[in-house]
Amino acid sequence: MDFFAVVDCDNCYVSCERVFRPDLNGKPVVVLSNNDGCVVARSNEAKRMGIKAGTPFFKLAQQFPDQKIAVFSSNYELYGDLTARVMAIIAQQAPDYFRYSIDEAFVILKGMERVDLKAWGENLYKTIRQRVGIPVSIGIAPTKTLAKMASHFAKHYAGYKHCCLIDDDVKRSKALKLYPIAEVWGIGRRYAARLENLGVKTAYDFAQSSREWVNAEFNRVVLLRTWMELNGIDCVPNDEPAKKKSICVSRSFPGMIGDPDQLKTYIANYAARCAEKLRKQDTVASVVGVFLSTNPFREDLGQYHNFGEASLPTPSNASIVIVKKAMEAFDKIYRTGFQYKKAGVIVMSMETRGGIQTSFLDFDAERFEKMKRLDKVLDKLNKVNGTETVILGAQQFRGRDAKGKATQFADAIKHEYKSPNYTTRWSDIIELK
Repeated sequence: MDFFAVVDCDNCYVSCERVFRPDLNGKPVVVLSNNDGCVVARSNEAKRMGIKAGTPFFKLAQQFPDQKIAVFSSNYELYGDLTARVMAIIAQQAPDYFRYSIDEAFVILKGMERVDLKAWGENLYKTIRQRVGIPVSIGIAPTKTLAKMASHFAKHYAGYKHCCLIDDDVKRSKALKLYPIAEVWGIGRRYAARLENLGVKTAYDFAQSSREWVNAEFNRVVLLRTWMELNGIDCVPNDEPAKKKSICVSRSFPGMIGDPDQLKTYIANYAARCAEKLRKQDTVASVVGVFLSTNPFREDLGQYHNFGEASLPTPSNASIVIVKKAMEAFDKIYRTGFQYKKAGVIVMSMETRGGIQTSFLDFDAERFEKMKRLDKVLDKLNKVNGTETVILGAQQFRGRDAKGKATQFADAIKHEYKSPNYTTRWSDIIELK
């Protein structure tokens, strides 16, 4: 019988921050969303204090006035690099795996029938902890759904030594009885509420239901798969999540903006990030859309919301092309006299790069190859030296202050508590004294 493992980084964003701040181990730590809006990650100590996910940042001081809480702005560059190192170790230690999210991977333990899987899991934990510094929880079971359940027990019960193995029916039944139906992977909030109303409180209750009952009551392939997985029948495909069919980059501004040149700089930055994401998943887009929005809470100001798009005769993921089309879409919808609070860029009608159908009116083979080389160099420089080390001219806004002095564009994202990019920028490399 083949087994599956789930490797899940514990409190991922907080753990990444603690790698370079060991003084924060054992202390309450939170990480905030974009623009330092609300809490998106919490240490176990912060959870025990009663800090809830989604708590607005400004309310922390009101709710916990006498508590010292370490606060960080989101640093996705750091988190992405450290979790990539975790995945690299998994790739070395496992026969096969696929990444499920930024902090979680499924491992396919094929051909390991004679291996002590519990010892393998405990050793993988120690290796990741030693080489990267991030704690992980590992669940191992005959199906992916049961492995997800096992990782939960590994995370919350120290006796498992960071690795929980469900390898027989006795362990499976015990785990199912302890696991609330609402926590089961594949059971959404709506179906969990409906199941609870029908008397199905635990994963065990659901697994004990008949297949005919599940089909008759819900008629949903996903729920039937979950039922089969809980009963030890592997049926979730061994595959990575499908590539995105559209990509959106959008932000709310720290203030409000009416200057079209400054707005164009934000749009150019968002479009460049969309192009970078397209290249990362080896896809191209045929349509670039832009939206603008005023602040709906400022009823004293004029309100305006609009969306425009521009088509590409030949699908592309080149930064210059995507930014140019975003500017065209922006010019279609921008209106003077308004103070804008939010903007975004969406790339759509995506396909794999190998399937590009070129237009005779637009396609220039030499220019196409030049852009490919340019983007390759651009991505490499930004990977080695840090995000946005090299950018397009359209991404750099230079206005003038009240005294007429040139001012440089400031990032649209507010991150007053951001940690350094220790592992991806030479300027931020840690110094030992």
